[in-house]
Amino acid sequence: MAEPLVLLPGMMCDARVWATQLTVLSYERPVTVAPVGVGDRIEEIASELLSCLPSKFALCGHGMGGAVALELTRRAPERVIRLALIGTNPLSDTPQEAADREPRMIGAKSGRFESLLEQDVLPRHVGSGPLRSEATAELKEMAMSLGADVFARQERAMQRRRDQQSTLRRIIQPTLILAGEEDQIVPLKRQEFLAELIPYAKLGVLNGVGHTVMLEDPEGTTEALYTWMRQPLVLR
Repeated sequence: MAEPLVLLPGMMCDARVWATQLTVLSYERPVTVAPVGVGDRIEEIASELLSCLPSKFALCGHGMGGAVALELTRRAPERVIRLALIGTNPLSDTPQEAADREPRMIGAKSGRFESLLEQDVLPRHVGSGPLRSEATAELKEMAMSLGADVFARQERAMQRRRDQQSTLRRIIQPTLILAGEEDQIVPLKRQEFLAELIPYAKLGVLNGVGHTVMLEDPEGTTEALYTWMRQPLVLR
């Protein structure tokens, strides 16, 4: 049987964000969606996941899930067979980025979570493509299901994340970097930089979509992951 695939959702997301990929990719292999809201730090989340994930697995993370995927790869590279990073920032927060998270955390915890989502968070997560409205609605539904406390905890974890540039240079697994052309959360230039630091990484760009490519271009995302899963494990 093909190696199992572990999918890590981004902030505010759960298994629903991977619906299309789960449907298609599970025809050939076991597919698991692991939660990323189980700790206050990226390192803590990774530690919890390593205790329950398969001994070896393919790993795909989106956004915050990508940050967790990099930490898993740093800690247990022998267990990660191949790696895909979608909308992932490998750097730690700048002082300004860290400061910008504070009012969002305060707003979420002070009863303004829904208005915060609608006015500040969600518009930055989706691009101008034809599925913009549907993607925004799905993101809001997932975020409201998870709640303000999870959102604030995830913001704090991302605010404290480590710089993973040294990890990137040691990655030898077949790696896909998948970016939305209009990503406002992790701009394309940052994801191009990420791809340049990983030996043999392949960069894919989906046009007309933003940060949440799985909802905005589900077919393009699935095709990119399907191709990545069929890459040979020995890269030359």
